[in-house]
Amino acid sequence: MRKIIGVGETVLDIIFENNRPTKAIPGGSVFNTMVSLSRMNVPVEFISEVGQDRIGSIILDFMKENGMDTKHVSTFPDGKSALSCAFLNQNSDAEYLFYRDYPAQRLESVVPFIEPDDIFIFGSYYALNPALRPQIFELLTFAQERKAIIYYDPNFRSLHAHEALRLQSTLIENLEFADIVRGSNEDFMNLYELKDADAVYNEKMRFYAGNLIYTKGKDGVSLRTRAVSKDYDVPEIKAVSTVGAGDSFNAGVLFGLLACDVKKDDLAHLSVSTWDDIMRYAIDFSVEVCKNLQNYVSVDFAQKYLQAATHRS
Repeated sequence: MRKIIGVGETVLDIIFENNRPTKAIPGGSVFNTMVSLSRMNVPVEFISEVGQDRIGSIILDFMKENGMDTKHVSTFPDGKSALSCAFLNQNSDAEYLFYRDYPAQRLESVVPFIEPDDIFIFGSYYALNPALRPQIFELLTFAQERKAIIYYDPNFRSLHAHEALRLQSTLIENLEFADIVRGSNEDFMNLYELKDADAVYNEKMRFYAGNLIYTKGKDGVSLRTRAVSKDYDVPEIKAVSTVGAGDSFNAGVLFGLLACDVKKDDLAHLSVSTWDDIMRYAIDFSVEVCKNLQNYVSVDFAQKYLQAATHRS
């Protein structure tokens, strides 16, 4: 059975509304994606790190409760597990503050075996961080050699915008590995000061990753590939929180790639109708997450969605 392998930071997200903490839940960009997929009964392997502290124990217990194996998560005795504070504004969008105390030795995890046509997801500053570059490069090289589909979400926050120029060579290296890139309009503004899907694709993507999914929040989604150019609307909803919306969109894309049985060699000539199906999964997952204060699709949503898919088939 095909599986999804991810690498990324794991944090405890503390969510604030009106400057008051309202919820604390495990998070992290790729972590959120993997939780949603695991709830959808997709086999996942997650590579990460936590401290040997109470926060680390909370995160590991949460993973086990959600059917995720923890054998690829290293624990470090020096330093502390990371914290993220998400401050929701009146539109339920989040501004982030991060608190990190990592040791010198990082990401000493056992690498999962990767089969051809498995999917490997990576992204955020974690994939650009010079302190982790040797490990990330090694993982990407292995995934490429094993002929996995490589999915990259830059998730480049304004917090790091001042580093965009310095990180360009590493970013290009990541794009060269990627088969699919999914980024938001904010990501590409922070990286390139470009605000148009066609400009981002034609000037920055098409010579590296051939497939770009450009998300614009409530303004919809733009798909650009060498064969397809299409825009998708998203339902109008009253969002409770947008924390995890992009991560769950990623989960929907990856779920769709598996549900539609898309292999690595299929990506270059994928039909519009298949992309339509994949985008439907992605938008459904993202909309669901915006309706609550979780970072991932709910267990109830996953069960009902899988039941509906079974009836359709």
